[in-house]
Amino acid sequence: MEPESGLASSSSSSREPPRFSWVIFSRNLVLAYQSFGVVYGDLSTSPLYVYRSIFVGKLDKHQNENAIFGAFSLIFWTLTLVPLLKYVFIVMSADDNGEGGTMALYSLLCRHAKLSLLPNQQAADEELSAYRYGSARRAVSSSSLKLFFEKHKKLRTVLLIVVLFAACMVIGDGVINPAISVLSSVSGLQVLEGKLTNDLVLLIVCVILVGLFTLQHYGTHRVAFLFAPIIIIWLFSIAAIGLYNTIHWNPSILRALSPYYIIKFFKETGKDGWISLGGVLLCITGTEAMFADLGHFTCLSVRLAFAFGVYPCLVLQYMGQAAFLSKNISSVSTSFYDSIPDKIFWPVFVIATLAAIVGSQAVITATFSIVKQCHAFGCFPRVKVVHTSRHIYGQIYIPEINWILMIITLAIAIGFQDTTLIGNAYGLACMTVMFITTCLMALVIIFVWDKNIVLAAAFLLLFGSIEGVYLSSAIMKIPQGGWVSLVLASVFMCIMFIWHYGTRRKYNFDLHNKVPLRWLLGLGPNLGVVRVPGLGLVYSELATGVPAIFSHFVTNLPAFHSVLVFVCVKSVPVPYVSPEERFLVGRVCPRPYRMYRCIVRYGYKEIQKEDGDFENQLIQSIAEFIQMEAVEPRLSNSDSATFDGRMAVISNKKVGSSRSLMVSEEVESETMNAKVSSKSATLQSLGSVFDDENPQLRRRRVRFHLPESPGMDQSVKDELLELIEAKDAGVAYIMGHSYVKARRNSSYFKKLAIDVGYSFLRKNCRGPGVALNIPHISLIEVGMTYYV
Repeated sequence: MEPESGLASSSSSSREPPRFSWVIFSRNLVLAYQSFGVVYGDLSTSPLYVYRSIFVGKLDKHQNENAIFGAFSLIFWTLTLVPLLKYVFIVMSADDNGEGGTMALYSLLCRHAKLSLLPNQQAADEELSAYRYGSARRAVSSSSLKLFFEKHKKLRTVLLIVVLFAACMVIGDGVINPAISVLSSVSGLQVLEGKLTNDLVLLIVCVILVGLFTLQHYGTHRVAFLFAPIIIIWLFSIAAIGLYNTIHWNPSILRALSPYYIIKFFKETGKDGWISLGGVLLCITGTEAMFADLGHFTCLSVRLAFAFGVYPCLVLQYMGQAAFLSKNISSVSTSFYDSIPDKIFWPVFVIATLAAIVGSQAVITATFSIVKQCHAFGCFPRVKVVHTSRHIYGQIYIPEINWILMIITLAIAIGFQDTTLIGNAYGLACMTVMFITTCLMALVIIFVWDKNIVLAAAFLLLFGSIEGVYLSSAIMKIPQGGWVSLVLASVFMCIMFIWHYGTRRKYNFDLHNKVPLRWLLGLGPNLGVVRVPGLGLVYSELATGVPAIFSHFVTNLPAFHSVLVFVCVKSVPVPYVSPEERFLVGRVCPRPYRMYRCIVRYGYKEIQKEDGDFENQLIQSIAEFIQMEAVEPRLSNSDSATFDGRMAVISNKKVGSSRSLMVSEEVESETMNAKVSSKSATLQSLGSVFDDENPQLRRRRVRFHLPESPGMDQSVKDELLELIEAKDAGVAYIMGHSYVKARRNSSYFKKLAIDVGYSFLRKNCRGPGVALNIPHISLIEVGMTYYV
């Protein structure tokens, strides 16, 4: 049956455009306010150290007015071309249904050019509404470049490795950025030299870092409202100071807005000027967070905050600082604090310290988003993902990653204690991610936007050449601290590669060892065993076929449940799946077998909700399918060879809204069964007291009833009654407890990756039962060893 989209009714929201547009705009203003504290903390605090990073060292002999003017011109045009033009006006237009980052760009490419390496994808996934880019489905390009990528699997693998490397660099930023931000803020305590020892200053840094990562537990929403006023006050302060310095010291700095001064800068400084670009690029560190944190806010809110707040304030500050330096060359190493008027020094110092601490927030939240996306693409071990906002689905918190980042950040801060070395590592990581984003955007322009390859080449040439020059300068700083980002990225890259490699090997084993349908048909409706009352949910990663754990279970145990459902919970390369399209239901065998398949699809932004209602939604979906099958000719085909494959999209509605089954709800406590079955009045009275004192242990129980429908076919009615009886008898979750090992004749590399790396990750990550929120008391694990 053709899948039905549940989004047709969404067009009704356009009936009252004025009122709804005002609501949306006001909501975006609130999100823009929040974004100051989450997205722009790092970008807005870069004036603290940019000029010092440019001139201290290689440009010591070029500290003059022309060099100052050239440095400001470089900063101005870098801010204009990269964050404003590239990201705000171009890259953010390539958001994946509101989600940003390199993985979002990769998702778009996978859907439009079939570059995905996810193993269990189906043609039915392409019918999801979220597959559509924008308001309508775009025409699929048949360019030779697209066909070239689709034909060569090695190219698709290389593309995935490049995307994962960018993701690892972002995760590395989540470690490096807090260290440099806090160390920069505490370095202001140099004015108290002689009163505070280095050990005490380092202790303060560690306390601040621990407090910063502890705040993540409260979620982006709460942290944003706490941090946003700090950054807003900071931006207005530095803008006012910059305007004052421009007027007071050297208004002619306005001439440096011309790119002519960039040419003069390189003519005068030569190779030293090229090396100093590693300091210039620090003015745009944190730019990638605008795109990566897009899922926490909206595209319009981030654009408003940057174009009308962050960008003009930063330009005024850099301009004023350059005007001050042009008349005070000797203050280049402490230019920011020296340019502050004495009367407001201490208030600005306090707000600067707070703003620098907030600067790390942007990259930490971006790290959470990247890790969640990598996990959905099968490239990261299972971790706990907590949604921290009821209104913005992309706002998440990952406890395990948060504490791991905190430990590594403390190690870097204690080990280096030098913002210059850490800054070199941070600049290399940020510029690498920006360059990869530019390359991915060129492919998006061709495959997704369906534009001419000349336009993509122009985009790549313009921004790729700019970022390539900066990247070459950052690479020169690898011996001076840049190696830190490479080491961190390599460690996370190994984790992702090993997990993805082991997961694909395990899936291929399941795929090649699945139970033939003829074997099930040969057993007959009773499967050769006793069918006991109850509903059995057999979990597997297979979207087709019967997993090997089922035959292993049937062979070793003499009984099985009267109704069997093979459940596959999988991720699809879209940010979210609408509830109306989440369930895909079909039969595995003819009707007397009472065996069904249910594929539950989630996007890479989503996690399975912990509402305890999954069983009821599953029963409703199967009941809808049974009735739909009775009236749909293509679903009621009697050819047994086609039973495993014909599926239909079933709307995932609320429990009480289905027309297939009547629903009644009752509240019961854990002791209800004991009270009813006990003949002792004492036990019954004690149970009543227990319920009154422990109301939190009462739970909602949903019961299904067959509605009165005289025209219902008797076979359909019998099947629905058996489904209800199986649900009432109890639900059991059957899941494989696998041990993955490499074959004896495998290579040394494969044995190391599978027997050591993958086995270690599987033992120390969250179990599949916990990740899927399966009740422990109802879980049955079937042990199997996979030789891959």
